[in-house]
Amino acid sequence: MEIIDISVPIHPGMVVYPGDPEVRLERERSITDGATNNLSRLDLGVHTGTHVDAPVHFIEGAAGVELLPLDVLNGPCEVVAAPSLDRSAAEGVPDGAERVLFKSPNSELWALDHFPDEFERFDGAAAKVLVERGVRLVGVDYLSVGDEEAHQVLLGAGVVPIEGLDLRGVEPGPYELHCLPLPLVGSDGAPARAILTKG
Repeated sequence: MEIIDISVPIHPGMVVYPGDPEVRLERERSITDGATNNLSRLDLGVHTGTHVDAPVHFIEGAAGVELLPLDVLNGPCEVVAAPSLDRSAAEGVPDGAERVLFKSPNSELWALDHFPDEFERFDGAAAKVLVERGVRLVGVDYLSVGDEEAHQVLLGAGVVPIEGLDLRGVEPGPYELHCLPLPLVGSDGAPARAILTKG
């Protein structure tokens, strides 16, 4: 069985969404300083790197990330090549696909050391098409699935967004997705490890 890691490594200095906290990873105890073990402290925003959005991210009083259904985050998925994240990409989702990961030109943005001025993301109209087509999970290859309306449409309909996927080494087609966000109680999102398997 082939296992493809589609998670973005987390490290200090990595690109984060503008306004989000920077990543800090520091040694609190060190063997070289005489401690019996190494112990590190991690400080980061919950929407850093590969992460999952919870409904409360855009809907006040809605569910936190610990309540997301794991059956939606794990199962058969389609990786779809999309030259842009727009209505036509949403309409092109294969019939019956419940989990869809979109590989767009955004994939190449991971090579940058700064957040770009422009990137592909869905708008509200495209998000409504995804909901109408019965999609339960949408994954994208950069740090936001869409604008404010797109988030509200998707999260309001119970669609789970995975943001920050690294799909550079992934060919379009069918896979099994395995994605487990940290169960941060009441949180609007959580970092996740996401992999695809095939064969």
